[in-house]
Parts: sequence; C-alpha cells; structure tokens
Amino acid sequence: MIFLTNEHIQQVLDMKTCIDAMEEAYHELNEQRAGYRPRIDFYVPHEPHYYRWGTMEGASRKLGVFAIRMKSDMLAWENQGGFMVEDKFCMERGRYCGLIFLLSTRNAEPLALMNDGYLQHMRVGACAGLGTKYLARPNSKVLAMIGSGGMARTYAEAIKHVRPIEVMRVFSPTRANRDAFAAEMTERLDMEVIPVDSPEKALAGADIVSLTTDSLVPVIKAEWLEPGMHINNVRNNEAGPDVLARADVRARLGTSTLHADRDAPDVVTGSDGMFGFIAGNTGEKKAIPASPHHEIDNPGIGTIPDIMAGRWAGRSSDGQITFLNNQGTQGLQFAAVGATAYNLARAKGLGHPLPLEWFTQNIRD
Repeated sequence: MIFLTNEHIQQVLDMKTCIDAMEEAYHELNEQRAGYRPRIDFYVPHEPHYYRWGTMEGASRKLGVFAIRMKSDMLAWENQGGFMVEDKFCMERGRYCGLIFLLSTRNAEPLALMNDGYLQHMRVGACAGLGTKYLARPNSKVLAMIGSGGMARTYAEAIKHVRPIEVMRVFSPTRANRDAFAAEMTERLDMEVIPVDSPEKALAGADIVSLTTDSLVPVIKAEWLEPGMHINNVRNNEAGPDVLARADVRARLGTSTLHADRDAPDVVTGSDGMFGFIAGNTGEKKAIPASPHHEIDNPGIGTIPDIMAGRWAGRSSDGQITFLNNQGTQGLQFAAVGATAYNLARAKGLGHPLPLEWFTQNIRD
C-alpha cells in the first residue's frame, strides 16, 4: 500500500499516456468488461457557505482495479469578473481535499491512496482530447480557449496532441491571468497563443472551442458559432440552450449523474446539474444555484464510446457544428488513469509506504 502525491503522479503521467489509458478504458467499456457508477453528491449547509461531499466509482477488469474518487469541498457562489462562479476550497481558499482510493478486484487488497489534483486535470483534459479526436475536423488548426486555469492548460495540451493546432486565442476575464497563460503556453506547446479581451474575439475563425471555466452562466453565444466548429465544455452551465440548439451533433462521454425524484425533500440538483442529497430544509435547498440541465445528460444523446464502437456516426460532414459535454464515466476514468499512474509509479519505486494493517482488519462486518 502506498500514498501517491501529485508530485509522484506528475513524474509518470504524461498526456499521451493519459489519452491512451482513457481510450483503452472505453474499448473495455464497449466490451462490457469495465463499468462505473455516476457521481453522487451530499450537501450540508454551513453559513456563509455550503459543504459538499462527492464520490464517483469505476472498475477495469483488464487492470484489475476498482477506484473511488472522494472530494470534500466548501462552496462559495460569487461574482468574479462579471461571471457568477462556484469556488471550491477545503479549510481556506487555495487548499483542496480530493483523494482516490485504489483497490484490487483480484483479491480486494487496498493498493493506493492518491492526491487527485494533477490526475483530475489530466483525465478531464484527456477526455476533451478524445472528444476532439472523434468529433473535430481533422484539419483543425485554430483553438479558442475560454478560461485560463488548470483545465485550460490540459485541454490545450490534449487537443494539440490530437489535432495540428497552430494558433490558440485565449479569453479570461482577468487580463493578468490570460496574459500569463498565453506566455506560458506559447513556450510549453511551441505555438502562437494570443490573449484577447472578449470571448467573441476568441471564437472568431476558430475550428475548436474549449470552455474551461467555473462559470454558473453561459460564457458563449450561439451567434458566435461558425460552421464546422467543435466545442468541448467542462461544466453544464457554460453553454446555454441557444448554443446546444445550434449544434448539429451533441455528444457526451456517458452518464454523469444519477436520475431520481428531484422534487423529494432530501434531494437536490447541484449548480452543475449533478444529483445529490441535502441535510437541509426547503429554504436551504433553494439557496443552491439552479442547474440549467439543458438535456445534456439525456440518454438519447450519443457517446464517444458509441462512435468508437461504430454504433453512432458522430460528425458526418465538415460543415456540422459538434458539441461534447465532457462529463460522464468519471469513475471509470479515475480507475483507468489512477491504475496507470499507480503501475508506473510502482515501477519507478515512487510513493510513500503505508502499513497495510491500517486498512485491513480481522473483524468481519
């Protein structure tokens, strides 16, 4: 049993490895040899913020692992740069608590605990890369990036890996953030990255659009879309009904959350559309920002695994506008990428040893 920090994982997990692991996991899902349980949240009001616990699980028979990703957040909903956003933290702003618990499906042995920060950004970026690989036009060269945080960095890296991107334009409400992002990514990805002062300018002439924000409201408009564009999001809220209606092809990775009676007293739909329970009264439940839903998680919408298996065409012409809701199958993603990082780290002798007796016992439940 070992503990892997973000630094350990960063030493062994690059974007190509991450994309390959995710693609193999989806092949395994199509063969019915892998599975996942959609995300479930739990809210506890605590003024002036709300506490949220979230879990998602998945397993790979090929890798012989089960993974559960657990995160413990305080939530603050506030206006930043003219956009309503959801800020997450643990104890204080800038500190986070997210863990992956990896176990063997061959003998039930606990294998590892991992920080989830670096792996989280990499697996979400890798899935945006897969969506781009299967939905964007092959000759796509111009990328529009809305957002300049960690997700924007891995989205750019993954998309550059699967398409011949030559130019990226980035918009973020804070000028210093978009300027710093442009300087860093120009050097890291060896391509031209241009900061712009509006999302509309970022989208003009783009082949691929990536939405990588914490916004609770739409950040682009349908009138800015052009024939042939491909769009990736990171949150349900970032694209409004007008954008989804303009898209000729809408896709998802899989099911992202559970469906249940959302009018039940103890049930809530989170700000990002995820199903959850709440230890609170009706007024406290209503204080959670409403989710748009927008039918993005509709089971009638095709998935990237569907395209891979030939069950659905996805894009069928260069002029179509395609949209990927980069959510769903999260538990499987953590199993696939977590196990890959674990195996590579063990091969290099990385990780802090943990006594197995801390995690096992001789008392049956």
